[in-house]
Amino acid sequence: MIGVTRLFTVALSASAWLFVATASAQDAAPELMLPDLSGYAPATTGQPLAVPAAGDVTLAAQLTPEGSEITRGLVWRVFGPQPGPDGKLPLIASAQGGSNTFQLAPGSYLVHASFGRAGATKRITVGREGKRESIVLDAGGLKLNAVLVGGKRIAPSQLKFSIYESKADAKGQRALIIPNVNPNTVVRLNSGNYQVVSTYGIDNAVIRSDLKVEAGKLTEATIEHHAAELTMKLVREPGGEAIADTSWSVVTQSGDTVRDIVGAYAPMVLSEGEYTVIAKNRDKLYQRELKVEAGHNQEVELIANEAAAAAQVDEAD
Repeated sequence: MIGVTRLFTVALSASAWLFVATASAQDAAPELMLPDLSGYAPATTGQPLAVPAAGDVTLAAQLTPEGSEITRGLVWRVFGPQPGPDGKLPLIASAQGGSNTFQLAPGSYLVHASFGRAGATKRITVGREGKRESIVLDAGGLKLNAVLVGGKRIAPSQLKFSIYESKADAKGQRALIIPNVNPNTVVRLNSGNYQVVSTYGIDNAVIRSDLKVEAGKLTEATIEHHAAELTMKLVREPGGEAIADTSWSVVTQSGDTVRDIVGAYAPMVLSEGEYTVIAKNRDKLYQRELKVEAGHNQEVELIANEAAAAAQVDEAD
């Protein structure tokens, strides 16, 4: 019992000493000198103290107001409304496919949706709440092909189409929208009128047509060419071998040169009509009058001897 009492007394004395020592340390603590907080955090920084929460915006597009949403092939671009130092609107975000969801800070934006060569722009306002915006492209499709007179097929490799605006400028020129379109290719365009130029071969077989594209519809057009494929060769006798190193010129009745070509064979696609074919070999000229009939492909021979050459010239006269 005496041992227990002594232990309690020692513990009490230690606690009293700790209390006295702590009180003495607090009384002796120097005054704290806090720095001027304004020196570390200026009151005006020119930057927002908090970034606004982004809002979810889902963008979708249709060809017509009543049409279904386009599920693929779209290209979305979201621009800021104010031009940058280069005078262009800053691109904020972009995406491809069908409908897309963007996270954008609250504010105003310009959204552009393109579908092939068709496109539309819409101004949207974004808040903190999610929203959905729909863009109507007012667009359709155009599918082009060409045949010869009577419906004869033309090899696709020989055909190209170019699409122009329908209205000409002050100089009579039309703006080119799409060059070198392959046949049976669907081209997406805004609804409206267009001029289509169909080129068969690379010479003068060219047809111009005015076509209309309607929103939500596919316009299919087949153009008829009045032309033929010809292969010209210079020979020493009918049915003979073509003579190499021959220069060729084909001239229209009005004196315009269709094309100059060098070689043993001169393949061309010419629009129907009358032409003069001139062959030059070893400083000698041979010529022949030629009539091209639509759809009638042929091989044209020029005879490389003096008598035949003279006869061909007399025949031309």
